[in-house]
Amino acid sequence: MGSNWWDESLFEQNMAMKCELKALRQTVDEFRSGKRYLKMQADNRRVMQGYIKEINRLRNELADAHSHAVTIRDIWTEECERVWNEHLSEISKKNETIRQLEDRIWENQRIFDDKIAALTLDYEDRLYEKECIIDELKNRLAHDEALLGRDSTNTNLPTSQTPPGKNKRIPNGRTKTGKPKGGQIGHEKHSLDAPDESEITEVIDHFDDVDGFCCPDCNSGNYVLTGETETKYEYDIRIVVEKKKHLFYFYRCLECGTEFRSKYPPGLRGDVQYGSGLQALVLSLTNTVNAAMNKTAMFLAGITGSELTPCEGYVAKLQKRAAKGLVQFREDLKMFLITRPIVYWDDKVIMIMTKRGCYRFYGDEFIAIYYAHGTKGMKGIDEDNVLALLTLDTKVMHDHNTVNYNKKFSFENIECNQHLERDCQKNADDTQHKWSAKLKKFIGSAIADREKAVRHGERSFDSSYVESFHGKLDEYLSEGWKENEKDEHSYGAKDERALLRRIEKHRRNYFVWLEDFRLPTTNNLSERSLRPVKSHMKISGQFESVETADWHALIQTYTETCRRNGINEIHALQRLCEGNPYTVQEIFSKSPPC
Repeated sequence: MGSNWWDESLFEQNMAMKCELKALRQTVDEFRSGKRYLKMQADNRRVMQGYIKEINRLRNELADAHSHAVTIRDIWTEECERVWNEHLSEISKKNETIRQLEDRIWENQRIFDDKIAALTLDYEDRLYEKECIIDELKNRLAHDEALLGRDSTNTNLPTSQTPPGKNKRIPNGRTKTGKPKGGQIGHEKHSLDAPDESEITEVIDHFDDVDGFCCPDCNSGNYVLTGETETKYEYDIRIVVEKKKHLFYFYRCLECGTEFRSKYPPGLRGDVQYGSGLQALVLSLTNTVNAAMNKTAMFLAGITGSELTPCEGYVAKLQKRAAKGLVQFREDLKMFLITRPIVYWDDKVIMIMTKRGCYRFYGDEFIAIYYAHGTKGMKGIDEDNVLALLTLDTKVMHDHNTVNYNKKFSFENIECNQHLERDCQKNADDTQHKWSAKLKKFIGSAIADREKAVRHGERSFDSSYVESFHGKLDEYLSEGWKENEKDEHSYGAKDERALLRRIEKHRRNYFVWLEDFRLPTTNNLSERSLRPVKSHMKISGQFESVETADWHALIQTYTETCRRNGINEIHALQRLCEGNPYTVQEIFSKSPPC
């Protein structure tokens, strides 16, 4: 749009069109009021007066001829008869001329009427065309204003992309207590606990740190030890490069004479290689910290004093190797997920070689499964083969993904209320209608009531609350339809009708949590689960291919599921690099999900 919020050439064009429209309307008004018709009729009368004058002249001549005929009738002769016949012939010609003139008058009148009708129709068409252009310009202006009003309150736009000039709104559902920020008065101070003496790895004696030290009172340098000490503890880390040597012995079978050696561990491949600890750190840096491959190599060189400097090619190869070792883990985890009572899912757009791809999540509080595809849509969902395996006993939380309502799926859908609240706010901003803002506030109030009820140990609202809720919801929807009908051609009216129909159609999917507090009200778990890949995209920009994107998805499936079940990520990755990753059975046998 440039530095101005409107296009100046478009503004000048709009003003010229308005002037032309004003002139056209004035002309049409003159036709409608009759002024223009009266003027044209007066002009026509002047023409007709000339014709009538000619007719009168001819009639006078005819009268003179008749008078002359009467005068000479008594002296009728052959000459008179000849003259009389000439006069009759002349009269016939004059009558024919009169008829021709009258025909021309009526023809001119018909042509005049046709031209007036055609001109009026043309002006009305042009007027309608100009009005349509004005309406289109108004809608474009309303659309631009709506885009300027987009933020995290009415769309999925992250707070980091809040437009200039607007205050960022940081989502926070906690109730304000009125207490000042920071530590509260009377709050017990917490600090690190001192380690046990058996855990001390190094003792640093500061006995010799008194050179140049003197008495703080008299500046004397003569002092002796009192025998007392003061102890302070420090936690720190130190990177030690371990260089391990593996010896494998050869044996000879005493029965058949075959020579063989002891087996290599699964993770030990080359004659000289990086160990599982460093490999785990590399995978964590590239997939969790989202460090670029060259930055990962620089970091390792820095913390090891340049003793270990893996190249970018090694980092990329390690990513592929780790992902291939997790294909079965993701399949086993999927089989476990489909037994869960509630499944959350969502997807985000990622860039794959300058094209839009898809990164999808399925899971819950203990399970995180990720897939990457070249495009969004049913094809990728079929390839994932998660939703198709769910049964009627499963509730699926999503952000109104209409694909979930496909007849080939049998689970029960529940929809995110937070997205519904944003849609209500967007509608209120676009249309200035009041019903959606009221509905948003009403839903937020009901969710707050639910949180209070949960704190009191309740499992659902009573039937009277549920009935009252739906009655109030009907009132807001009725008010919404009335406001839409009054202003059905305004900007946003079409989207408003779609929103009203959606709420009416999926009422139970949105508000089934009123009857069962175990069901979630939002799909925030999916949003949080997909946030890391958005951070990855901000740093990396895009993935090299669908395959590399799915490698990232496989590794994130493993690390995120381990993390959600209390397993240290580095330890889990180290086992993976050793060829012995955690299995699904092993993870959930230690901490079975509720």
